[in-house]
Amino acid sequence: MREDDWPAVQRIYREGIATGNATFESEAPEWERFNASRLPRHRLVAEAHDGGILGWAAVSPVPARPAYSGVVEHSVYIATEARGRGLGAALLRALAQSTERDGIWTIQASVFPENEASLKLHLANGYAVVGRRHRIARMTHGPLTGQWRDTVLIERRSPAI
Repeated sequence: MREDDWPAVQRIYREGIATGNATFESEAPEWERFNASRLPRHRLVAEAHDGGILGWAAVSPVPARPAYSGVVEHSVYIATEARGRGLGAALLRALAQSTERDGIWTIQASVFPENEASLKLHLANGYAVVGRRHRIARMTHGPLTGQWRDTVLIERRSPAI
């Protein structure tokens, strides 16, 4: 992912936010904030034949304590018109390869239990359910504004590291 990919990446991020089942975030950040919060070597895009962006994945470090240096949290989003084509699986595989090359041993994420497609995708691509966080935060946007939401904590532990 390059800075000039950002308008398309941000559009896809906004599509996910609009579903109400992708994130607690209420708006996609500007490039500067996104850039500062994601590890540069592990930002990927899925491109169409014409060069358009159809999806993206990126990771953020978890707590800065040295013991967790090999643990990241990921985001993966697919454009509405590109869902169901296997792009999510391709991005997850590429992300696993990318992070393993840098010695990262665990990729984690929190997924709303209602996002069954995302859970199914992750479970089919080497992720396991670690637990469920009950009423972890309240929605600030969308059709579920004001409601407490659960999340399912998933992770992929590298078999190579």
